[in-house]
Amino acid sequence: MKKNVYRILIASIITLFVVILVSSCIGAADIKISEAFKIIINKIFNINLDISNIKTSTETIIWKIRFPRILVGLLVGGTLSVAGATYQGLLKNPMADPYVIGVSSGAAFGAAIGIASKIMFNFLGLSFTSIMAFICAVTVMLIVYKIAKIGNKVPITTLLLSGIAIGNFLTAFTSLIMIFAGDDLNKIFFWTMGSLSGKGWDQLISILPYVVIGIIIIYYYAKDLNIILLGEDTASNLGVNVEKVKKILLITSTIITAAVVSVSGIIGFIGLIIPHIARMIVGPDNKALIPVYFVFGAILLIICDTISRSLLSQEIPVGLITSILGGPFFVYLLRIKKREMN
Repeated sequence: MKKNVYRILIASIITLFVVILVSSCIGAADIKISEAFKIIINKIFNINLDISNIKTSTETIIWKIRFPRILVGLLVGGTLSVAGATYQGLLKNPMADPYVIGVSSGAAFGAAIGIASKIMFNFLGLSFTSIMAFICAVTVMLIVYKIAKIGNKVPITTLLLSGIAIGNFLTAFTSLIMIFAGDDLNKIFFWTMGSLSGKGWDQLISILPYVVIGIIIIYYYAKDLNIILLGEDTASNLGVNVEKVKKILLITSTIITAAVVSVSGIIGFIGLIIPHIARMIVGPDNKALIPVYFVFGAILLIICDTISRSLLSQEIPVGLITSILGGPFFVYLLRIKKREMN
């Protein structure tokens, strides 16, 4: 089993590198793969490959525009996938995704405030809009958790219902802001569709610590998550502090989701599709799956983003591409669930 997982992981990492390289060549300016490869290798490893015959404009396009955008897509896609899988495990719900407890509604509300306020402010590479989206997303999670908590426990049903209630409440206020947004309406709408347009090194560096630390924490508790899936009573009997693990994983998953969403906007279905695909290929062990979740999610979002910026002359929000792919898959999951019930 472990050998099979390692083979799949190595194959998927190689695929990821190929996708990154090919994606960096696709766009309004066509660039040769050999040129992109030389530029990226030179910059990362400081290897003196001959790039004297490559135009300065080509080097700028690869290193300052496309490559950092691709890396942001890598972090966003991988993070949403890992967070989605964690939520599905904690909530014992195959339809759960990173936005299930209102994170997307909180982020959208914060972004709408940020855009409508017209405040031009940057901190550590994040715009005021991104900062507001992050703060509101995390605040929503804390409110939902507080409402759902009964004594020392957080029942899953109460958590979901609290998330739905708060999410709908904030969606209404976001819609109200959009009504009075005037010229900013398109900006708010485009943000809610999700996009990696204009994302670069500053955004990458600003979200990287959250993603790295968060995924390490989730990986550390992955074995406990496996045991919790057997049933909370069983997990308690086996020595797992169920409520502590649930709290840590919920907070961590929400924070890393809020971090990437604050930069990318709301990109749906990545956190729903990838965990199911990975489990079908690898199996149910979350400890083995977390690296696979991340790499698979990164590959899918990079491909979708490449399509979004190259399919038409005007860039399409990447969230629309993932939704077009995710919609049919969601129907497929519902059909499987229906068969199981019958």
